[in-house]
Amino acid sequence: MRASRSSVSNKRSSVSNKHRSALTAVLASAVIVAGASAAIGAGTAPHAAAQNTNTTGAAATSGGLKVAYYDQWSIYQNAYYLKNVDQTGASKLNYLIYDFENIDPANLTCFETTKATDPDPAGENDPNAGDGAEDQFADYQKSFDSSISVDGTSDVYNQPIAGNFHQLQELKKKNPNLKVLLSLGGWTYSKYFSDVAATSASRQKFVSSCINMFIKGNIPASGGYGGPGTAAGIFDGFDIDWEYPASTAGHLGNHESAADKANYTALLQEFRTELNAQGSADGKSYALSAALPSGQEKIAAGIETQNVGNILTFGDAMTYDMHGGWDATGPTNHQSPIYSDPNDPMSPIPPGNAKYNLDEAVKAYTVGDPAYGIPGGFPASKLTVGIPFYYRGWTGVSAGSSHGLFQPASAPAAGAADSGSVPGIQMYKELTGIVNNPADTFWDPVAEAAYFYDGTNFWSGEDPQSIQAKADYLHCNGLGGVMMFSMYDLDGAATLFNDAVNDVNGSAASCPTGPPPSTSSTSPSTPPTTSTTPTTPPSTTPTSPSSSSSSSAPGGVCGAAQWSASTAYNGGAVVSYNGHTWTAKWWTQGDVPGNNSQGVWTDNGACSGGTSTPPPPPPGSCSLPAWSSTNAYSGGAVVQYGSPAHKWTAKWWTQGDTPGSNSQGVWTDGGVCTS
Repeated sequence: MRASRSSVSNKRSSVSNKHRSALTAVLASAVIVAGASAAIGAGTAPHAAAQNTNTTGAAATSGGLKVAYYDQWSIYQNAYYLKNVDQTGASKLNYLIYDFENIDPANLTCFETTKATDPDPAGENDPNAGDGAEDQFADYQKSFDSSISVDGTSDVYNQPIAGNFHQLQELKKKNPNLKVLLSLGGWTYSKYFSDVAATSASRQKFVSSCINMFIKGNIPASGGYGGPGTAAGIFDGFDIDWEYPASTAGHLGNHESAADKANYTALLQEFRTELNAQGSADGKSYALSAALPSGQEKIAAGIETQNVGNILTFGDAMTYDMHGGWDATGPTNHQSPIYSDPNDPMSPIPPGNAKYNLDEAVKAYTVGDPAYGIPGGFPASKLTVGIPFYYRGWTGVSAGSSHGLFQPASAPAAGAADSGSVPGIQMYKELTGIVNNPADTFWDPVAEAAYFYDGTNFWSGEDPQSIQAKADYLHCNGLGGVMMFSMYDLDGAATLFNDAVNDVNGSAASCPTGPPPSTSSTSPSTPPTTSTTPTTPPSTTPTSPSSSSSSSAPGGVCGAAQWSASTAYNGGAVVSYNGHTWTAKWWTQGDVPGNNSQGVWTDNGACSGGTSTPPPPPPGSCSLPAWSSTNAYSGGAVVQYGSPAHKWTAKWWTQGDTPGSNSQGVWTDGGVCTS
């Protein structure tokens, strides 16, 4: 999801790389790119509330998925362990994605081994850097003592597995609502995706090998650990990070073919089919996600937007790394803007006029972009937007008229040790002196992006205001939620992580239609004179549920449909429940009217001519919706399941967990269903 710490591609076409660094001889280096899109506004102004518009046409939503990546190599120089994830707030996440596993070039299967990525100091110029590389030691051989383990106990001799895999087992025990996915590929490990996707036989061989190893848990015995079934139950599905189908914009040496576009869809479908079959055998539902490029040229070349969204559980648009140190002398630019601005010096992406930015990427997936032949059709509710926890920078930057924005540079800014000392990239925790200094913090109101400038060094990345703006955008456009890359980059207080979680759990102040707000592109920027923290719109704080009061609320319509926990409602939907009618304020599913913490439903009062309590159903009948393994249920959702049917209430968000038959006790049995 972002460009390499060990080296960054010097091609703008590589926008949307994930990264990983080579920090030790055992650590397999891999680059991971994150999405594409960018163009930005001109002058910087004092912080103001974001004014995101609805450009997808999807109904506004509230809350959403919280997805974050945990890097396999975090345990080395950065010493960031899954214990830190637990302490940061694993309970706040829906999905944690563990990255990355590689493709065996000899057999075109999933595999495990301990081989470092070949050194590639010249800037991703070794076409064979990732061949045969993997980090079995980090996965399940490294011993953890009590000071760094999730549960505070030390690994013991002769346990089945150790390493990150065992720590993930401990993390899931402490956080039973957390789903963990295994990511395949990434920037350095995407070389052989084209080969494994090429035919029906190669797809089946690859997918079945991945399920055998990482779902059934049959990892190879090595170093005293592993063996049949030892890794079973750790992963709840897969994340596919192919960078990029049918495109030469990936790592040098990647195999690619014009057939990749259709084969990518077929590969995802093979994963979906085999995961469904395995789920039926295991009595659970396995998830499938994908890291998706954000540049229109990559989407057009390799993604059937009209098809893949229906296969995936969710897709993560890599809406960052739009600009960075690979443009060594600039001009400086935003790495993760929401909108474009006429002053953006980037040349439009041929054959259309679009530039890299989040809004263009989201529209390409959801409503399409005829200029690039992109049909759209990806469900907005399944698409997340990416937030980077690291920064892209330049040095030797003059102030110009906009505090360093869009100005030439002398070189990429200096790297830092935990970031692999790669020029042009540093973590949030490595830049606290500038990113937390109001005098160095600036806001671009057209791009809705933050940047940081100390008179010489220019850094582009997130702050509380830019994260709020992205949250407002995803709420206003009915998107699925947010993907964060990666936990590795966080400071001890998890500042950006908590900003993202809190903002995504809130709601947008308003969702105006039409173009984003404009600002004079020639006026000089004004640095903020007070705190850089944006003013939070009152409505971003969840409100308490309305109390029933027919005297103050308009009367309902008795003919309104009965509320159902399994139905997804858009803002403005009207239902009847418990003798009252209720209107949804935003998108909701499973939130019981009058009994949820965010006040999703407005109580319109008792139904006209009705009573405050509906008549009881006939004895022995049950009107609750039947549980479905494909439905996503929020905490408080009520269903019927079993024979005879019982009433079950969800304790938290769940999908695919069979009532009464899962180890985490997600569902509370309310007894025989009578209403």
